[in-house]
Amino acid sequence: VQLQASGGGLVQAGGSLTLSCGASGGTFSNYAVGWFRQAPGKEREFVALISRGGGTAIYADSVKGRFTISRDIAKNTVYLRMNSLKPEETAVYYCAADRTGLTRLPEQYDYWGQGTLVTVSS
Repeated sequence: VQLQASGGGLVQAGGSLTLSCGASGGTFSNYAVGWFRQAPGKEREFVALISRGGGTAIYADSVKGRFTISRDIAKNTVYLRMNSLKPEETAVYYCAADRTGLTRLPEQYDYWGQGTLVTVSS
């Protein structure tokens, strides 16, 4: 499976962005999909994930109530809607696909997109 993350950009604090993760080369609905982010000099951290069928979504505590993950199975795409963005959330955001289940651990994911940069200005 090849993943392509897009939708990043520059936004002011308090603003919103929607990231997209498109897939090709496989049956995307066979995979749970996670979003992670990595700020300069920091570890990659879990943001959100969604189950194969889209019925289960799990969020990091830091984004609960502000971010929403969803998937359109027909379009082979997973979205991350991010509201009320904060400057400290400036990072490269990655999507990843996991065959085995729902996990927050990046090392458990099988496929990764290239990342899309989100910059939140204060």
